[in-house]
Amino acid sequence: MELNLQSTKTLANGVDMPRLGLGVYKMTDPDETLRAIGTALETGYRAIDTAAVYGNEAQVGEAVRASRIPREDLFITSKVWNTDQGYDETLRAFEQSLERLKMDYLDLYLTHWPIEGKFTDTYRAIERLYEEKLIRVPGVSNHHRHHLEEVFATANVKPMVNQIELHPYLSQEELRSFCQEQDIAVTSWSPLARGRLLDEPVITRISEARGKAPAQVVIRWHLQHDLIVIPKSVHPERVAANADVFDFDLTDSEMEEIDGINRFERTGTDPDNMNF
Repeated sequence: MELNLQSTKTLANGVDMPRLGLGVYKMTDPDETLRAIGTALETGYRAIDTAAVYGNEAQVGEAVRASRIPREDLFITSKVWNTDQGYDETLRAFEQSLERLKMDYLDLYLTHWPIEGKFTDTYRAIERLYEEKLIRVPGVSNHHRHHLEEVFATANVKPMVNQIELHPYLSQEELRSFCQEQDIAVTSWSPLARGRLLDEPVITRISEARGKAPAQVVIRWHLQHDLIVIPKSVHPERVAANADVFDFDLTDSEMEEIDGINRFERTGTDPDNMNF
C-alpha cells in the first residue's frame, strides 16, 4: 500500500478521512496544546481528534484558525461524553462543542462510550446531526460487536467509524473483521499502548534493523493493517517523528511477528466493565 501523510481512507459515504491524525487526549496545558497542534499542522497532519471531556476543544479551534489552513482541508473529530448522553442531551452537547471549537460543523462526531440504556439514543441524535449536515460522518467509539448490533437495530445509517483501543498487545482481530464486514472504518486509540510497546523486544529488534524508532514501527503496523491511527504527543519533535513513517514498509514476516505479540491486554477500560 503506497501511503503518505496526506493519504486518506474512503468511508462508507464517500468521505475521505486522513489515515494519520493527532490525538489530543490529556493535553491540558493550553499553550502546550496549541504548540503541539500547530506543529502537527505545519508538519502536514490534517486530522485532529478531540473530545468534550478532554477540555481542549477551544484550543483545537484556536490552533486551526491560527494555521490559516482552509477548514475544508481539515478533518476534526469530537465526542459526546458519558454524562451528556441521550437524544436531546447529545444534541445540546454537540452545540456546546461547536461553540467551543468556533466551527460550523464537525467532520466526525462519536459516542465516546456505550452508556447502558443511552447509547442507542445517543447514536440516533448523531444520525440527526448527520441528516442536518452538521457532521460529515456519524460514528461511535469503544463499541464491541454487541454494542454495534444494538445500534444497528434502531439506526437508519450505520456508524461509519468505530474508534477503539487497538495496538499490538490488543490487536482486536475479531472486532476489526466484523467492522470490515459492516464497512465501518476502525481508528486505533492508544496505538502505542501508552508507551508500553516501546521496549517490546520484537518491536525494538525490527526498529534497529530498519533504522526507525520503535514508535514509528508500531504506527507503520497500524497503517499497513488499514487502520486509522491517532498517536498523541505534546512534544513537537515526537509529533513530527510520528509522521515520519512513509519511507519504509514492514515485510509480511515482520507484520506477522508483530501480530504474534498480541496479549489481549488493555491499557484502558473494557467497554463492558466501565463505571464512569
